Amino acid sequence: MSAEPLQKTGPDRGRADHAGMDPASVTRRVLVVDDSRLQRRILTSLLTSWGFEVTEAASGEEALAICQAGAPELIISDWMMPGMNGLAFCRAFRDLESDHYGYFILLTSKNEKMHAAQGLDAGADDFLTKPVNKDELRARLNAGERILAMQRLLTSQNRIIRQTLEKLQAAHDSIDSDLLEAKKLQQSLVRERHRNFGPAQISLLLQPAGRVGGDLVGYYPVDGTSFGCYAIDVSGHGISSALLTARIAGYLSPAVPEQNVALRALPDGGFAHRALEEVAQHLNALVLGEVTTEHYFTMVLAHFDMETGQMRMVQAGHPHPILQHADGRLEELGQGGPPIGLLPGMAFEEVQVQLCPGDRVLIQSDGIIECPDPQDRLLNTEGLCRILDRLREVRGTALLESVVWMLADYYGGGDFPDDISAVLLEYPGPA
Repeated sequence: MSAEPLQKTGPDRGRADHAGMDPASVTRRVLVVDDSRLQRRILTSLLTSWGFEVTEAASGEEALAICQAGAPELIISDWMMPGMNGLAFCRAFRDLESDHYGYFILLTSKNEKMHAAQGLDAGADDFLTKPVNKDELRARLNAGERILAMQRLLTSQNRIIRQTLEKLQAAHDSIDSDLLEAKKLQQSLVRERHRNFGPAQISLLLQPAGRVGGDLVGYYPVDGTSFGCYAIDVSGHGISSALLTARIAGYLSPAVPEQNVALRALPDGGFAHRALEEVAQHLNALVLGEVTTEHYFTMVLAHFDMETGQMRMVQAGHPHPILQHADGRLEELGQGGPPIGLLPGMAFEEVQVQLCPGDRVLIQSDGIIECPDPQDRLLNTEGLCRILDRLREVRGTALLESVVWMLADYYGGGDFPDDISAVLLEYPGPA
């Protein structure tokens, strides 16, 4: 049958009357496809009386062109048509890109299950047997309307989700940018990673697990013959821990000795060490009394006399430092002690260690000794001692970098699960 001109019927006021209504109740556009003019007229008359906006097409090719210009919500198509039949049209329709779903009903006089399977495989949603029963058609359209309403609601909700995700991504990017700046500021707390005092040298390692972390290392000169150093690990991770490390850095500032709680002013304008157990008690009181936080921290605070080789230290819950003698022997230092800021009135004990020329001390965070391998076996102090034994001839920052490389190999790659920090004190001895 020859192609007939496109005809569009139905009241134009149908959409205006539904303006502002729920999406599920908006008038739907229906495309009726049949090479029989009479069949199209019958279906159009029924659909128009039910309030649908109807477009007619006399062939599959014509219907596909209409859908390419703007796909309707509902399609009722005859199966048997010359040229592109309903099955081929359904396949082509499903291949079109569209921002909404189209409900496709095939009209057929075939009742065999094989043909129903073919229609479903082609993308049809439902079937009607010709001649069309009015009540059955209405019921099938109602089913299609319900599916389209759910699809429109899902599309609307997905749009809201997408917009929300875009806002969250923008917020995440902004926070990540701020954290990058915070990381730069935190790293600036460790101004020098290596300092050669002549008779002794000190090297620092600070590698947060995330953008910012809760570890802090540093040192401060006292006079021409001694200096102090510290390693701190604040409980938890992330921003709140990093803020507390910044506060603690101010308490042990090398730039403003008047504010350094580990130093006391002398009449001549110089400074001397405070007793380390008093410093730990003072920090404990400061954190509990002035810093409103649930965080606490572990610490090793040490003072070293370069003329005598004597190191005094206080250990507050931090892992035991490791003394590596000049002959390679390894020894754990310290008596343990409670963390800072956990309980009021805690007592801390100062320990004295005599270093000989060629000795060195590593003060490491628990992020090193508690680093797991792929089987979740921790490195432990024994594993760190094996690493130090292998690196006996490596000095300074090169040693710390080598420890990180070997630790990464042990871990198996990727970012470490905890902050990594260390202080390396080396004592070549007076010249």
